[in-house]
Amino acid sequence: MAQITESVGKVIDEFAKLPGIGRKSAERLAYHILRVHKAEALALADAIRSVRENVRYCKTCFNLSEGEQCLICGDSRRDQSQLCIVEQPRDLIAIEQAGAFRGLYHVLLGRIAPLDGVGPDQLTIEPLVERVREGTIREVIMATNPTVEGDGTALYITNLLAPFQVEVTRLARGITTGSILEYTNKEILADAMSGRQKF
Repeated sequence: MAQITESVGKVIDEFAKLPGIGRKSAERLAYHILRVHKAEALALADAIRSVRENVRYCKTCFNLSEGEQCLICGDSRRDQSQLCIVEQPRDLIAIEQAGAFRGLYHVLLGRIAPLDGVGPDQLTIEPLVERVREGTIREVIMATNPTVEGDGTALYITNLLAPFQVEVTRLARGITTGSILEYTNKEILADAMSGRQKF
């Protein structure tokens, strides 16, 4: 039976460590790297090295940044009175791509999940409270994921912010425009009913 070389085996092993990549996918990626032009393969290696060496967390909001402060925090045109709380940088990107929010963000870098050994001290909750304490924030929008852990994290933060003069809101949940009720998931319907608004 043919044996793979040590170098190819190492590449396969490293790809297999990536989330969502099984052994077969890792093998396909490794063989793809071997097939492409050397410059293309080395460009990938350089991009990985560059992102690890240059990207850090913004000192203000904990978004990904290549400087001390991210582009959003450094943008004076954004609404400084609104602060949207998200779990991960990818959640921030999703909201930005929707184009409906022009305030600031705070990235928690996770959610409280006792079963996974993640407590409040492992998140960026303390710097968040300090930002609110400064007094320029008027509204905090909880945009944690609609899961047990996400809702629990939002509730924990809401209780911490209770002493401050700040309005705490959460993302609306429910039925999207164009949906048909009979095909709507029961959890979405329940959220929509409990979060109903005046007509």
